[in-house]
Amino acid sequence: MQCVQYTAGHCHSCQWLDKSYSQQLSDKQQHLKQLLQEASIIHWLSPVTSKTSEFRNKAKMVVNGSVERPLLGMLHRDGRTVDLCDCPLYPHYFQPIFEVIKVFIAKSGLVPYNVARKKGELKYILLTESRANNEMMLRFVLRSETKLAQFERALPWLKEQLPQITVISANIQPTHMAILEGENEIIFTEQKMLKEIFNSIPLYIRPRSFFQTNPDIASELYATAGRWVRELNISSMWDLFCGAGGFGLHCADKETKLTGIEISAEAIDCAKSSAESMGLKFVEFQALDSTYFALDKSQIPELVLVNPPRRGIGKELCEYLNHMSPKFVLYSSCNAQTMAKDIAMLKQYRIEKVQLFDMFPHTAHYETLALLVLDIS
Repeated sequence: MQCVQYTAGHCHSCQWLDKSYSQQLSDKQQHLKQLLQEASIIHWLSPVTSKTSEFRNKAKMVVNGSVERPLLGMLHRDGRTVDLCDCPLYPHYFQPIFEVIKVFIAKSGLVPYNVARKKGELKYILLTESRANNEMMLRFVLRSETKLAQFERALPWLKEQLPQITVISANIQPTHMAILEGENEIIFTEQKMLKEIFNSIPLYIRPRSFFQTNPDIASELYATAGRWVRELNISSMWDLFCGAGGFGLHCADKETKLTGIEISAEAIDCAKSSAESMGLKFVEFQALDSTYFALDKSQIPELVLVNPPRRGIGKELCEYLNHMSPKFVLYSSCNAQTMAKDIAMLKQYRIEKVQLFDMFPHTAHYETLALLVLDIS
């Protein structure tokens, strides 16, 4: 992949861009094998590969520059702004959308926030696309509600120029620190969420709910989890750290008793919408802390699926799983290092199979899926 900003030395987010893609995959697979070298693994499956450009469905852009000539991209520690509207990780059709957004920023008078001076209103824009219907969600992260009235007055022009953007919101983030978003989300459109479809499974994206940024690989990841679980012929499972429900909904069928747990209420609303549209009767989703939920239970299902944040599931939950001993643990991870530490603590389990999913080409990051089986020998 060729990148003008990388070649010029302006952006190094893709740290591995100088490596061939085959070398990137080899290095990631070797890294995973080193982390799991002490574990006895029955099946090492081949990595699932990604497109190397235009694979992202989401753009998170710092807004800088002036209100007349805003820049959308990233902010260096020295205060320099790099405009990344031509980033080759985004689909090519994002570029004209960014240009319209820049004009809208000027029309609405949203002064870009200046970190050094702690002045201005507009901090970030976040653009998310549904590949199912090409609809988009656009979020503006503002320092305060001061400019909301003039923002709203300019919205009809934006909607006319970009009718594919069906969800528009303003997030209020008053803190000066590098925090992406605040608690207050104000939606200005009748439609409140995007509908995505992976493998015929409807999934929903609300403004503050997490969703994978590489939809092709996410679809493969969910489909693989579903195949592995159906091969086990189980009747009950937990989906902990379930997000919008992608894993659990791919694994459950009409008779599976599924409980999905996620601390984000917005994500749980999305998961409930999906389950309802699928007609699943034995599925429930709750907005709770996953670890506290599990530790409070004296009975456990046949399979526990975990998809934790980068910190992993931790010692407390590992000890609980060791004690309660479900037949299977399906572990999905965006941080193989913490996953390896957790698996090392799950001493009663062996790894039946593991597979790497290259969710983040040109970086050292990747997703991993591992099926753990209770070792009763």
